[in-house]
Amino acid sequence: MRPRSGITIGFAPRVAALYGAFFVVAGISQPFLPVWLTAKGLDPAAIGLVLAAPMLLRVITIPLATRSADRHDALRLGIIITAVIAFAGYGLVGFAEGLVMIMLAYSVSAVGSTPLMPLAETYAYKGLAQRGRAYGPVRLWGSAAFIAGNLIAGVAADLIAPGHIIWMIVVASTITVLVSFALTPVSIAKHADDPLLPVRRNLLRDPAFIAVVAGSSLIQASHAMFYGFTAMHWRAAGMDGTVIAALWALGVAAEIVLFALSSRLPLLFTPTVLLMVGGAGAAIRWIGMAFDPPLLVLPLLMVLHAASFGATHLGAIGFVGRHAPPGQAATAQGYLAIAMGLVMAVAMALSGVLIGVFGSLAFVAMALAAIAGGACAFVAYRASGDAPV
Repeated sequence: MRPRSGITIGFAPRVAALYGAFFVVAGISQPFLPVWLTAKGLDPAAIGLVLAAPMLLRVITIPLATRSADRHDALRLGIIITAVIAFAGYGLVGFAEGLVMIMLAYSVSAVGSTPLMPLAETYAYKGLAQRGRAYGPVRLWGSAAFIAGNLIAGVAADLIAPGHIIWMIVVASTITVLVSFALTPVSIAKHADDPLLPVRRNLLRDPAFIAVVAGSSLIQASHAMFYGFTAMHWRAAGMDGTVIAALWALGVAAEIVLFALSSRLPLLFTPTVLLMVGGAGAAIRWIGMAFDPPLLVLPLLMVLHAASFGATHLGAIGFVGRHAPPGQAATAQGYLAIAMGLVMAVAMALSGVLIGVFGSLAFVAMALAAIAGGACAFVAYRASGDAPV
């Protein structure tokens, strides 16, 4: 992409734009898609099924997309194709009626959106590393875009009927398609002299890799109840959309600060240590949420998003990216995404049942998942000699 002025837009801004476009969609859909589903007449258990079912498609779609990208050295093309499918799927969701049709349409969107993220992460991590750029300071623009989408959706939720929220997601997803066409190719083909691709044994037989994948999946899946039902619970408690969006934005702002400073963290913060920090932060956060805290306490718990999500994400991406065998960078990210999708699917489905029975006390189950994830991270820490992020 070359503007008329002749100034070339560099690689990092293009990656930042990709993350920004993707996370505008996430900023709208994560907190407010359950609100739309409620407006379509679905109860919490049904919402949990809708949100969980497409995650199971990762088992099929992610290996197909990531292995194809590795085999043909075609990350950019893979990103374009998956972005187009996700856009088309969200459009179908907008016209769907009833649990079955909504679930089917949302599954179509997931065929594109689920492999899109591991492809984008591989594209960003490898492309930035090849250019001597840190991952975190570029990735933060996705988090900033999440806040923007979140705030826009929060204001809009107070101005438009809940049944129209889906069309904001459809419009936002078109941006991802447009940005994907502006990307430049990144090669992840095997090169024997590439220092970014050290030779390692089969990752599926690497105890440290398996422990990292399991740990990060459990910690991220502990967010299921928060992602799927908190906005709905807060609205039922009398909070308006703007307050809900502001709380979400505060958590992501804390995440942005961590990403911005990630390249300056002390050397002791290796990927596995970051995962342990993430597990501890998530456990504290969910225990606090279990007591249904008042509004004044919620900002303190939202700031812990920097640990529960941010530190976990940096640790997982850093470890997996550096342990990828030659020529299997996208496949390695795919393993992580598949595991996270499966564990998140189970957690999301259970969350719909648990919150209906136990209310906010169901967050105790999320805290236990986070603790288990932190324990896996400790196993990986003991089994590996990972380098700083």
